[in-house]
Amino acid sequence: MLVALLLLGTAGTAAAHGFVSNINIAGNDYEGYKVDTAPWAETPPELIAWSTSATDQGYTDDYNGPDIICHRDAAPGALSGEVAAGDTVTVKWNQWLSDHKGPVIDYLANCNGDCATVDKTTLEFFKIDAKGLTAGTWASDELLANGASWDITIPADLKAGNYVLRHEIIALHGAPQFYPQCVNLKVTGSGTSTPSGTPGMQLYSKTEKGFNTNIWQEPTEYKLPGPALYRTGDDTESEPAPEPASSDPAPPASTSNETPAPSPVAPPAETPASSSSESITPASAGTESPTACSADYGSSTDTASSTTASANATPTVISVTIDNMELACTIKRYL
Repeated sequence: MLVALLLLGTAGTAAAHGFVSNINIAGNDYEGYKVDTAPWAETPPELIAWSTSATDQGYTDDYNGPDIICHRDAAPGALSGEVAAGDTVTVKWNQWLSDHKGPVIDYLANCNGDCATVDKTTLEFFKIDAKGLTAGTWASDELLANGASWDITIPADLKAGNYVLRHEIIALHGAPQFYPQCVNLKVTGSGTSTPSGTPGMQLYSKTEKGFNTNIWQEPTEYKLPGPALYRTGDDTESEPAPEPASSDPAPPASTSNETPAPSPVAPPAETPASSSSESITPASAGTESPTACSADYGSSTDTASSTTASANATPTVISVTIDNMELACTIKRYL
């Protein structure tokens, strides 16, 4: 009988791990959901804290089920505590056991509406605070040393809105034991950050190194479980990258002093002068052929124009002395 009573007493002590009994936001105190008294109240209290059915103050070990989100059978609080982005939320536990060592981790999830009616399975959490093992001291030890309380800073760049704060201790003295506690917050401020998150039932995997650490072997390092930690400015859009330089090589600079030759233009086809019946009229001359024009005025070293009779003909060049009449004759005939 005595042995049975001792075992019962031990079991009761082991079950009574703890819960968040108080939340302080900017100097304002809010009650936590007191699982040791609240479930039996005639009128359920309206709180910012979520309710749970963990009346034994125990844990959940449901890695990927709904209880991992905000504890066993958790339901949203009816109210929200207002906090400015960048301010601190302090959660205080009613108690914690010193041999239940492990990390303390905090998340936020945007309710995208009223947190009092949110479907918890739709919440996507981003990690804002996490501490594991530092110089041989576990985060749970620090929490105890601080009067069983923990300070959580809301990211300063967070966009205003309604959020669920998920505060959690994970005890590693045996198989991992999860103690999540949820609180509704109304974040204010001019921030613009909207961090992406992870659905609550996908936060953890059983194979993570952070769940396979033997605290009794006094490890010197510890890998925190869960997604990466969000830091202020993590999702700030960066400046667009400059356009890449063209891969086409630039044309080489000219090193010649010569004037580039104009693009050749094919002259109009014409009948050779010796067989032409077409007549032209110089400015002050009678009707005559191009041959007569050349014969009348002789030849000169100044070249006025050149033509090609046809693709298969020998080019005929007529040279004239430059003056008004010959120039008029040449332009009328060849342009």
